Amino acid sequence: MSPPAPSKVPPPAPLDRPLRERPGVGTERAAQFARLGVHTIGDLLLHRPHRYEDRRRFAPIAELRLGEPATVRGQIVALGIKRYRGGNKSVFEFILDDGTARLHCRWWNLPFMQNYFAQGDDVLVYGTPNSIKPRTIDHAETEVIVNGEENSVHLNRIVPIYPLTEGLPQRWLRSLIWRTLAEFEGKIPESCWLLDAKEFLPRARAIRLLHFPDEQSDIEAARQRLALDEFIELQIAIQTRRKNLQKHAQARPCAGDNRLIKTFLAALGFKLTDAQTKVLREIRHDLGAPTPMRRLLQGDVGSGKTVVAAASALMALESGCNVALMAPTEILAQQHALTFRKWFEPLGIKVELRTGSHKEMRDERRETRNEQRLVDPSSTLCIGTHALIEAGFDLENLGLVVIDEQHKFGVVQREQLVRKGRYPHLLVMTATPIPRTLGLTLYGDLDISVIDQLPAGRVPIKTFLRAADKLPKVWAFIRQKLEQGQQAYVVYPRVDDSGIGDLKAVNREFEKLQRELAPHRIALVHGRVKADERERVMKDFRAGAVKVLLATSVIEVGVDVPNATVMLIENAERFGLAQLHQLRGRIGRGAQESYCILVADIKTPAARERLEVLVDTTDGFEIAEADLRLRGVGELLGRDQSGQPAFRFGDFAVDRWLIERARALAGELLASASTCKKRLAPN
Repeated sequence: MSPPAPSKVPPPAPLDRPLRERPGVGTERAAQFARLGVHTIGDLLLHRPHRYEDRRRFAPIAELRLGEPATVRGQIVALGIKRYRGGNKSVFEFILDDGTARLHCRWWNLPFMQNYFAQGDDVLVYGTPNSIKPRTIDHAETEVIVNGEENSVHLNRIVPIYPLTEGLPQRWLRSLIWRTLAEFEGKIPESCWLLDAKEFLPRARAIRLLHFPDEQSDIEAARQRLALDEFIELQIAIQTRRKNLQKHAQARPCAGDNRLIKTFLAALGFKLTDAQTKVLREIRHDLGAPTPMRRLLQGDVGSGKTVVAAASALMALESGCNVALMAPTEILAQQHALTFRKWFEPLGIKVELRTGSHKEMRDERRETRNEQRLVDPSSTLCIGTHALIEAGFDLENLGLVVIDEQHKFGVVQREQLVRKGRYPHLLVMTATPIPRTLGLTLYGDLDISVIDQLPAGRVPIKTFLRAADKLPKVWAFIRQKLEQGQQAYVVYPRVDDSGIGDLKAVNREFEKLQRELAPHRIALVHGRVKADERERVMKDFRAGAVKVLLATSVIEVGVDVPNATVMLIENAERFGLAQLHQLRGRIGRGAQESYCILVADIKTPAARERLEVLVDTTDGFEIAEADLRLRGVGELLGRDQSGQPAFRFGDFAVDRWLIERARALAGELLASASTCKKRLAPN
């Protein structure tokens, strides 16, 4: 019997072939491309230019303006290296002449640059003049023009300028992409989703115009088409995950019977807002559904999310299930423990706290039986920090998971807690309103509820932006408020003085502040303060024994002291808008007028524009959109935020309409359950 024929491995698709197979690439160049994340022919065709130069016209050197970037072309008339005493410092310089004037191009401490140029070379220079007498550009981007060598690629057109790595020349890369497009453009597959050709370019055409646009408008049209493909792929993944949950997960019935909620609401002493009531109806519907709830609750600072979380927990507890609530900091977890014990213990519900420094158990017998396992069948609310997702923690009959300040946790951490039970319901909350674009992407697998109404009686917070030279007046104002019996927060960006720059640190400023605000008692709290000391300080501040709390952003969440009416934040330009909005939310919780004072370096227009957003509005959603627009998603969420999608072309700040279109198209595609085929709507 003859052995079976070896199975043939199908050859890779054309765009999946390794880049090293391309003529002229080889092992060394392939290693350079790998540093840029470019491994295949497809990766190369999606290597996005970081800018473009319109080389159909150049600026005359004589017309260069200080601080304004420009591209010029001329001949090198002189060049050389000047070395300074000791030989450790040098400057390489060439002088470019285009017939209108001369331009000095300099590179400091890069003597090897002389190897790239010769007198008489025809050179393109892009940069920003830092001097006009003489006209000078330091560390410019340059490209030597070689007569007759693909000038149609490098000249007389809108030319792409690519991100590079050491040893990879701009001109060589542009030529490689030109040749690769010529060979592979016809092999670029069309996406499988139905698109209107009048609205969106075909994918192959978009890739060509990405690299070699005919007009400036082609660049954005190409980016939008390729961004749409990225968003659709993401939406398909999100919606597929949601459909799989609905198909395979059987939820515990947790809608409750109202026996605890009625008593709880009656004892609150205030009436829920219409917005809170609406959200609770949405949550009750989800908790009684056959598939597990996956809901995001957004509400501005002080909108009453905690009460909604409490009522939601009571629904699950009424149904005989346990509830876990995870908070990002010990301060917030402790605040929740105090609040929920006040609310729940009169109802006979046990509230446990579990953080890095608190591992409470209800009795010694259970601790002996299993040191860290909660096995009491009676319904329990367990509040904790990251300690809840540790391997040693388990909560039987887990019906509902509540995650507070969702933006502080990654997607993976969220999933770790959910896996503690058998498909528990999930409610994630944030007081940092999420821009619509992020709600459709990072949180696209969640239904979204919004509390868009503040409780009655809240007095709007007044916010002021001041330069550091106004601090004497600010301290005088704070002393006046303290003498009236009110309390204040003072926030600095650092714990200790690093010796770098002029950032203020709480440990360094503590004694100065004691002198400045004497005789009023000041206390210090930050992440390095031991838990028992931090708890004592917070207790004294809540009781009014401490008049001023000096802190870092550790108080961003979890501090609720109605008598605190002043928030001073120094070096405010170092905080994000959403974080400043959260800090500001620590005041304005009582009936007295409250004041937030931002002290910042506002010399630059950009810094002033950003902080003026806080002065102009207290609307968290408006602030969140501005934060996304001004800082981008990477800075907004943190670069290591788990679950953050990496896009080459998509831009959360401007692509909301594309994301919404992608969501609809992905839904249509999954609903049809048809095989993807190449298809475009007719012209």
